[in-house]
Amino acid sequence: MQDGPRPTFPILVLRPLGPCRPLGPLVGRAVGPPGSGLRLTSCHRTYVAGGGNWASPFSAAGITAGETRFNREKIIQGQGIDEPLSETGFKQAAAAGIFLNNVKFTHVFSSDLMRTKQTVHGILEKSRFCKDMTVKYDSRLRERKYGVAEGRPLSELRAMARAAGEECPVFTPPGGETLDQVKMRGKDFFEFLCQLILKEAGQNEQCSQEAPSNHLETSLAERFPLGNNCAPRSKSKPGAPGFAASVLVVSHGGYLKSLLGYFLTDLECSFPATLSRSELSSVSPNTGISVFIVSLEEGDVKPTTQCVCVNLQDHLTEVTDTQ
Repeated sequence: MQDGPRPTFPILVLRPLGPCRPLGPLVGRAVGPPGSGLRLTSCHRTYVAGGGNWASPFSAAGITAGETRFNREKIIQGQGIDEPLSETGFKQAAAAGIFLNNVKFTHVFSSDLMRTKQTVHGILEKSRFCKDMTVKYDSRLRERKYGVAEGRPLSELRAMARAAGEECPVFTPPGGETLDQVKMRGKDFFEFLCQLILKEAGQNEQCSQEAPSNHLETSLAERFPLGNNCAPRSKSKPGAPGFAASVLVVSHGGYLKSLLGYFLTDLECSFPATLSRSELSSVSPNTGISVFIVSLEEGDVKPTTQCVCVNLQDHLTEVTDTQ
């Protein structure tokens, strides 16, 4: 009876905290006892911290769409009213782009509604590094659906809520989404994003001899007060690599407010002590910028999240002054 093909199998190699010889050149070489025929077919290098598989943190910058005519006139847009940006809205998007022009993003996501598409285009147009990046449009990033209230004045929505004996933010118009449904959309997108970054971080480190550089972190730190937010204290270690990714997400005020609430209550995100409760619960201004640092470990029930800033609008000073 002839011998079958020699068995091969992948080996997961964990790099300890100390230095370790790169394993990439060993792929294809014999391993195991002499004569066993076992060969190393692939390797994956990760970092060990506190006994878990370490993954570099990533940054996520959320930006609301620029102003539309209906924003100014206080008319509910939701998902069914697909208005373009106003002249002011285009200026706001350009101002945000200039403010972020030195930040290096690795991923860009946007709601697929017109006002967010125009906003993300205006931002990337001013970028030194991301001008030609592909934007991934995702319907999970759409604004809350307001059903029969879409296209009608905000005052009418408030009147509907009073007639139903409910507060306006909690009230769901016929055909609209509940707050829980919006929250679940945000949760679904965020979990997808975390899994994407984990997967890509693993692929990028597979058989690599170099740890991720800190150039993404450095470019972000030029604009935002990262301070000690760069690596959550519970998972940091000496010599840890820089950000695995830097993500830009362009969405809508109501949606991002809901996502912020999810970070605060479900993920127990840590926020700067200078932020008040009212600031955390307010709707972001047009092109307001919120930045978070997210740290992941494979097998974690939930990621560790830290807020750098919420609804930052420093870039809007000149736009406001010229109106």
